Formats: sequence, structure tokens, C-alpha cells
Amino acid sequence: MSETTTLFRARVSTARLRKAEKVFARLGMKPGDAFNIFLAQVELRNDLPFAITTQPERLLTTAEQGKAWDKALGEY
Repeated sequence: MSETTTLFRARVSTARLRKAEKVFARLGMKPGDAFNIFLAQVELRNDLPFAITTQPERLLTTAEQGKAWDKALGEY
């Protein structure tokens, strides 16, 4: 039994699409593939696959980034 498909159209910034297409190309995907993965994750989680917040986490200082790097990968 073949699956019914629906054509989905969205208006996005040309610059944003071009940047995203470069990322998708490195992953061997097209925008439609990425959108299908996004929808599959929404379906699986019954939620967005990432947090949406008006209070983003504080950015780490350079020193904090270095400590986190050393903790994760060991000192070099």
C-alpha cells in the first residue's frame, strides 16, 4: 500500500534557506529530507525536538568553555 503524500509550502528567507541547504548537503540531504526528519521527531516526541524559550541559557565565558572542553575530552 503506497503512502499518500502532501505538498507543503513555506515562505522562508532566501539567505536562511541557502545556509540550511549547505548544511543539508554536507549531510547528504535535501530540505525535504530534513523537514521529514523534523516531522518524524515531532511525531515521535509529541513535542518539538528542541526547547523553545524566551530565557536562553547564559553563554559560557572563554575560561568556562575551556574547562568544559577539558572535562569532556581531557587536557591536551
